[in-house]
Amino acid sequence: MVSPSSLTLNWKNETEKFAGELKTLVIRGTLAERKRKIDQMDQYDLVITSYDLLKRDIAWYEQKDYQFRYMIADEAQYLKNNNTQNAKAIKKIKADTRYALTGTPIENSLAELWSIFDFIMPGYLFTYRTFKAMYETPIVKEENQEVMAKLRMLIEPFVLRRNKKEVLTELPEKTITILNNEMGEEQKNIYLTYLAQAKQELAEEINLNGYERSQMQILAALTRLRQICCHPSLFMEDYQEGSSKLDQCMEIIEEATKGGHKILVFSGYTSMFEILEKNLKQLGINYFKLTGSTKVEERIKLVDEFNENPKIQVFLISLKAGGTGLNLTGADMVIHYDPWWNLSTENQATDRAYRIGQKNNVQVYKLITKNSIEEKIYELQQKKGELVDQMLSTKTSFVNKLSKEEIMNLFS
Repeated sequence: MVSPSSLTLNWKNETEKFAGELKTLVIRGTLAERKRKIDQMDQYDLVITSYDLLKRDIAWYEQKDYQFRYMIADEAQYLKNNNTQNAKAIKKIKADTRYALTGTPIENSLAELWSIFDFIMPGYLFTYRTFKAMYETPIVKEENQEVMAKLRMLIEPFVLRRNKKEVLTELPEKTITILNNEMGEEQKNIYLTYLAQAKQELAEEINLNGYERSQMQILAALTRLRQICCHPSLFMEDYQEGSSKLDQCMEIIEEATKGGHKILVFSGYTSMFEILEKNLKQLGINYFKLTGSTKVEERIKLVDEFNENPKIQVFLISLKAGGTGLNLTGADMVIHYDPWWNLSTENQATDRAYRIGQKNNVQVYKLITKNSIEEKIYELQQKKGELVDQMLSTKTSFVNKLSKEEIMNLFS
């Protein structure tokens, strides 16, 4: 399976949930790590990689000359341009049967449909030059209904499609998806170094002053670990490397805005918005920002314009300042960049978009860093419900609700 890089770990988690008997391999990591995994892939039932890595590693796949039984392209609109390295690389992989998964097989032109079919059934819609002469030009330029009907007849047997109106009664009003990401080498080294330091310092603090008097220090350590998951530069001025979570978030935003979606991005750290803003500007994506310093009159103005102006596609919102009291039904997607561990607060933030007046299905993404404090607290959250209350506030109710053993396990 090939998917956008932000979804590879998500597919692995879904496979473990619904088909746990399958041995699954995610090809990612350094050059050497990927090569080693590719050499071992015949020992697995399911191999998952990203479009970006596949085009870098395609020579190794060709050397292996491996014949897959099934080849699945998730978000197949990534193949819409037949001349891109994404499309060229995936079409070199040998497979008995190929599937393309996409909600937008035609975004701009019929050439995109041809390119996807060229992946799943090479030659079925002829060469692109022939396809353009026989179908694309008569349909697009001449609006030839007879040719359109003929093309529809050709592709219908191979397309499983239901539009939103047909499945509206089956769809949940709100879909929540947990998206995992893995820290890069430098980010991971920083995290593990601080984790070891925090464990030692907290052990000494608790031994000296006792568990009850050490709660603020514990909270500060947890906060720092969460900041590292978001982006180490939140507290390291000289940090020059990247953040896996930032890369994942920007990939989601870029693809979603291209599809016409409007997005709310919530974070507990207003300093994180400075980094997100820089990336949004580089992509030319228009956005608004709302924090505790935003005046009430300005809040109303921003909300009204965001709901009405299709050119403003992203709204960066501080969870504390904008988690309640806003009607943002112009958005149909919500991203919780750094999940707030009080479920009711997080749900209130989501409900800025999911409320009366919302006409579209709302997609909610929660970004969780693998093998980190975020994953451990999320697991606790699932087991105990609203266990964690106001984690990053100055109150200590969060640590009060956990036993000493549970707290120290977060640093394991």
